[in-house]
Amino acid sequence: MESFDYVIVGAGSAGSVLASRLSEDNKTTVCVLEAGPSDWHPFIHIPAGFMYTLVNPRVNWLYSSEPSEWTGGRRIAAPRGKTLGGSSSINGHIYNRGQRLDFDGWAQRGNRGWGYADALPYFRRTENRMASANDADPTFRGSDGALPITDLEWRDPLCEAFIEGAVQMGIPRNKDYNGTQQAGVSYVQRIIRNGRRVSAARGYLHPAMGRPNLSVRTHAHASNLILEGKRAVGVRYLKGGKGGTPVEVRATKEVILCGGAVNSPQLLQISGIGPAPLLKSLGVEVKHALAGVGENLRDHYAPRFVARVKDAETINEKSKGIPLVREVLKYAFGRQSILALNPTLIYVFWKSDPNVENYDLQFTFTPASYKEGVQSTLDDFPGMTIASWQQRPDSTGYVRAKTADPFAAPIIQPNYLAAESDRRVLLAGMKIARKLISSQPLQKFYEREEFPGSEKQSDDELLTAAKQRGTTTFHLMGTCRMGPENDPTSVVDDQLRVRGMQGLRVVDASIMPTMPSANLNASVLMIAEKAADMIRGKAPLEAVKLAD
Repeated sequence: MESFDYVIVGAGSAGSVLASRLSEDNKTTVCVLEAGPSDWHPFIHIPAGFMYTLVNPRVNWLYSSEPSEWTGGRRIAAPRGKTLGGSSSINGHIYNRGQRLDFDGWAQRGNRGWGYADALPYFRRTENRMASANDADPTFRGSDGALPITDLEWRDPLCEAFIEGAVQMGIPRNKDYNGTQQAGVSYVQRIIRNGRRVSAARGYLHPAMGRPNLSVRTHAHASNLILEGKRAVGVRYLKGGKGGTPVEVRATKEVILCGGAVNSPQLLQISGIGPAPLLKSLGVEVKHALAGVGENLRDHYAPRFVARVKDAETINEKSKGIPLVREVLKYAFGRQSILALNPTLIYVFWKSDPNVENYDLQFTFTPASYKEGVQSTLDDFPGMTIASWQQRPDSTGYVRAKTADPFAAPIIQPNYLAAESDRRVLLAGMKIARKLISSQPLQKFYEREEFPGSEKQSDDELLTAAKQRGTTTFHLMGTCRMGPENDPTSVVDDQLRVRGMQGLRVVDASIMPTMPSANLNASVLMIAEKAADMIRGKAPLEAVKLAD
């Protein structure tokens, strides 16, 4: 039986960061278990390849959520990365941190050291902000991190008209939504360099894999944790996946779960850590009753408006036939090409109501549109799309193991729009989105609204449209929530240690107490950088002094 100081389950965003940081000490041994394959496939590294990885079972768990009232009884796809780099190898490449109040809210809930001023040094440590000196404020932005944060250089008549329309509606341009404030409209920032994705595996894990004290094992599906009383001492996994050879690997110091908001709670549950009634119903011996494991699931839910375009070429036409061949050739020769684009090109952050205190809406625009129910297939007509969602949803759900079988997909129920407040903000967002996509500067390109259709004007009709075609933004979080000792539903403390256990931490999006006003990848990278210092016993980076 092999033994390491640390065993990390999952080589995604957090696992890649931790493997790199912990193995910097050549006296420390680290083993990383990844259920999926290596990240060799070229579609992982070509930005537009997300359309392939979104539906490929080799690199994607292809989970789906349970039907609910506000999804019109539909299952919603819940893609999760299953390869080195995890979801950072299949996501939309976006770098978006959120707002100061998000992290200050974590601290105000009793999580010491997780306020924005504490988190900011770790955000900076992850990134190499590749922009001019005038755009990269060193108070907020890093310059020597592992991940290049670049501005989208693509310019398109539809995008330019959209931005001008937002400005005419009173939404200002924002040169850096990851800087002093998030509000405004801008092209996206992304983790792409020279036309290629830079996943956490590419930025952190691969440069560390030559170290003799780091062992990275692919096709290693964790089946359960090895527990001795209230201490985690190792992990059992199946080499080669289902039907493979059982292997045990021991951890002399810690087991660290980095499987994400779905896989981390599932592994805890089938290992006997979680809500006692659930474990008993699965026939799993209760090793440590912990009510919050799998609860507090949140996700962003986004309805989309689609408009048919005239007198302009969209990504839809460029992705087929001879135009696509031209785009491939341009990409091959390092010229601007749709192959180097991410699914979202423009961001807007704004308020649902001028009287609310905080910016609570996010919008995304792209000069492309997708077939109904198929987010990986573009429409056959020239189209453009705007999506809108509430930044900090109140609706919560759960992730629960369906059986004790580690290969059985768990039950995922986000309970989208269950809270009335979510529906109220969503409606406001849809009305603003409709104005944005039909603004005066876009009128020369705007032929008609394809979905939901301009005749659908009432609140009930808009909510019906949200039921019919609203979908995930792939931001599942919260299922091993961080919280203080007096919170009976918290799973980890503010050092990310599983409550009541020894030698066991969770480091991924599942520990987030509440939803950041953002895509999640940037925050997961920050969490992992901060956790690495905790695990190594290093003093945290000095908090940034910020103006009130």
